[in-house]
Amino acid sequence: MAAMNVTSACFYLGSGMRSVHGVKVFASENLAVSKIEEDKVKLGGSDLKVSRLGLGAWSWGDTGYWNNSEWDDTKTKAAKSAFDVSIDGGITLFDTAEVYGSWLLNGAVNSETLLGSFIKERKQKDSEVEVAVATKFAALPWRLGRQSVVKALKDSLSRLGLSSVELYQLHWPGIWGNEGYIDGIGDAVEQGLVKAVGVSNYDESRLRNAYKKLKERGIPLAANQVNYSLIYREPEENGVKAACDELGITLIAYSPMAQGVLTGKYTPENPPSGPRGKIYTPEFLTRLQPLLKRIQEIGQSYSKTNTQVILNWLLAQENVLPIPGAKNAQQAEEFAGALGWRLSTEEINELRSLAKDIIPLGFAQTIGK
Repeated sequence: MAAMNVTSACFYLGSGMRSVHGVKVFASENLAVSKIEEDKVKLGGSDLKVSRLGLGAWSWGDTGYWNNSEWDDTKTKAAKSAFDVSIDGGITLFDTAEVYGSWLLNGAVNSETLLGSFIKERKQKDSEVEVAVATKFAALPWRLGRQSVVKALKDSLSRLGLSSVELYQLHWPGIWGNEGYIDGIGDAVEQGLVKAVGVSNYDESRLRNAYKKLKERGIPLAANQVNYSLIYREPEENGVKAACDELGITLIAYSPMAQGVLTGKYTPENPPSGPRGKIYTPEFLTRLQPLLKRIQEIGQSYSKTNTQVILNWLLAQENVLPIPGAKNAQQAEEFAGALGWRLSTEEINELRSLAKDIIPLGFAQTIGK
């Protein structure tokens, strides 16, 4: 194996030395933040620069898909810790959406509201702290016309307590009205409510149409956020990744750790709870074990965790910005260790080969094809 470490084999966060999943971690906060600053990237053809990794806030406040159907103060404090640890480590892009945690069932709290409160509290301690916010418009059937997009964005800004956000995305293609939605995100740019715009869950055809329509107004389509991981590579197969590369659109990868199953925390005897258990079944997790074993072996050779290896694999695909989700500080602090080094070409190809026939059943990537 060709070692290709750029910095130390350990990742740097906080102070002292700690162990994460059996890997000793030596702290050097200044070096970590300096390195991540170097790794900032432009988002597509926009002028916006963001951290090389983002943090997904899908689970924050949710009681439908995540968190075992409950949300409480303990979970809020854990999410706040994840936010703070990410900021401290130089990961400053946070992705949320108006529908995350918004159904208010079983104590659910809107993710935007939580993120806004975390930002406010942090800025009270450090007014110069950098935070980049990405949120999304829900293409609900009763929302018609470009004005519905601007109104929804203003509602999101109110929940976030902000006057503008860095990235506003169309969360999925609508049943109808998509031309108006594209007009709406363009209007949001021109009104100074957002620095860059994107889409999410768009297939190649819709992506190209959105890109063309915005280009006519001189507005770049900065990103397409899709499900993309080592075991879910449909963007490579359906033309989305190639189109993003061709047009200069950043591919933002949600569920980059396949909702946690690539970290190795789940086994056939201990599958995920809730709706994820119907996707990542004991049978599927049994098939996954050889790949997980190899990920672990490669990680040990670099003194890296499974999480850091699989995020590094995505980063190596180029023009990809992963946004792993974190519900607590321990999860969040691992992510920076995916930066500052690179898997060898042989390892990248080997993992792809091992994963090629492992596809979770029933997990859709694009909507509205």
